Amino acid sequence: MNVIECRLEGVLTIEPRVFEDDRGYFYELYNGRRYKEIGIELDFVQDNRSSSHKRVLRGLHFQKNRPQGKLVTVTKGEVFDVAVDLRPTSKTFGEYEFVILSEENKKQFYIPPGFAHGFCVLSNEADFLYKCTDYYTPGDEGGIIWNDPTIAIKWPIDDPILSGKDAVLPEFSEIRENIITGW
Repeated sequence: MNVIECRLEGVLTIEPRVFEDDRGYFYELYNGRRYKEIGIELDFVQDNRSSSHKRVLRGLHFQKNRPQGKLVTVTKGEVFDVAVDLRPTSKTFGEYEFVILSEENKKQFYIPPGFAHGFCVLSNEADFLYKCTDYYTPGDEGGIIWNDPTIAIKWPIDDPILSGKDAVLPEFSEIRENIITGW
């Protein structure tokens, strides 16, 4: 597998080794030993799957006190996937990284704990899988509005379809101090 270190410390793009022939293809979606060798030391405790239609944007989500690391991949379609650094002591606090994940490129995106995460669907449909390093805790949810002017993500769509909850998330400037002081 090919591992690409991203600009944000700890964030990785992973290109698995794919074996293709006239029957189709095979690749390891996850191998704990191999991922530990590339520096992903945390254990994954929860697997999630979502399916979304074109222009759906989910995020930017995070957990406040029990941050989750995520290993994300797309098994159908294509998404624009984003990680925003929320680690107060990081040199890249408040900055973002993105990758295009698709059924064709089979890339994975590793986002360590301490990041907000979101994605938008570029294809007609997309199936999105992600492994998490901590359990989802409903009362611990946090989020940042998708079009935050401070973070200034260059989303490839202008008119996303949002959940009611995602449409009213606060701006980064409104929660920045809470992130720094630990809620």
